[in-house]
Amino acid sequence: MAHRLLLICLLMIYKVSSKDYWNVNYSLSHMCALKNSSVIINCNYTYPDGHQIMKVFWTKGPVRDVEPPDLSEDPEYSQRLQYLGDKQKNCTMRLSHVTKKDEHKYYFRFITDKPGGKYTGRSGVTLTVTDLQVESPERVTEGDSVRLTCKSSCALTDRATFIWYRNSQPLTERRDRNNILLLQSVRREDAGRCSCATHLHLS
Repeated sequence: MAHRLLLICLLMIYKVSSKDYWNVNYSLSHMCALKNSSVIINCNYTYPDGHQIMKVFWTKGPVRDVEPPDLSEDPEYSQRLQYLGDKQKNCTMRLSHVTKKDEHKYYFRFITDKPGGKYTGRSGVTLTVTDLQVESPERVTEGDSVRLTCKSSCALTDRATFIWYRNSQPLTERRDRNNILLLQSVRREDAGRCSCATHLHLS
């Protein structure tokens, strides 16, 4: 008489508590900011129970085989970087007066009181810095309608309203969310150098 051996496999699925692992969560992986503006990088972090946070800082990288530098101690950043987070779960920071030299990938790092208690958020945030340019027709005839477009090399992360100028004088008093300005039936006296600027609404 043959005996059948019934194997019962038990699949154990464990729910990992957010308090049991190391993680840094950045709200965005890429940000585009206007030259000379301020950018806010939002993030939060978690770590195992029983650890006490001793140090938190932002760095840029990647840096291998050495302790990553704290940007708040770097003369190029110390006056412009402001840590808005805490030593619990928020790691948001603000970087002011950004320039093309600030185009890097930024990482948040924290250190706890336990051996091996060091962690850097792996994905990081890539910052691109752009400037505004006005796109206009090459030739304009008197009486034409002219379409001007305020453009940047990447899509701005923060919501913006646009302000237009001709020869450094405001063309319109109102701020418009549309980056296009349409001039109807232009006249000879409308000629001049047009430029645009933005007013950013930080999210």
